Parts: sequence; C-alpha cells; structure tokens
Amino acid sequence: MPDSTRKVADCSRFPSDRDCSLKISGTENEVLEAATQHAVASHGHEDSPELRERIRGMLEDEPARA
Repeated sequence: MPDSTRKVADCSRFPSDRDCSLKISGTENEVLEAATQHAVASHGHEDSPELRERIRGMLEDEPARA
C-alpha cells in the first residue's frame, strides 16, 4: 500500500527575497509539482532536478486532522 501521508510545502519557511506566505498540501507528488511551478513562476527559479530535490527535502508531513 502506498504511503498516504499528506505533505506540506510552506513557502514562508523557505529562504526567499520576498515575504511569501503560500502553503501547499496534498500528496508528495502533487505538492512537489505545485511547489516547483510556484518557485519558477513567483520566485524566478529554473525548473531543474536540483530544484525539485531541494523542494522535496523541505516537505513536511501534514499534521493529522482531529
């Protein structure tokens, strides 16, 4: 059974030149794709394997809902 833990990317926790507060949650692949698109479109990064691995390493587990 695949891991169903939802992941979170919180842009306010990443080093940035602007005060970004975007938070993305979903499956690891969904969050990785959306966060990469955001990093490229809003922060001027180049989509690369290195960027995706850096983002993947910064993902956190989403707290369980009560």
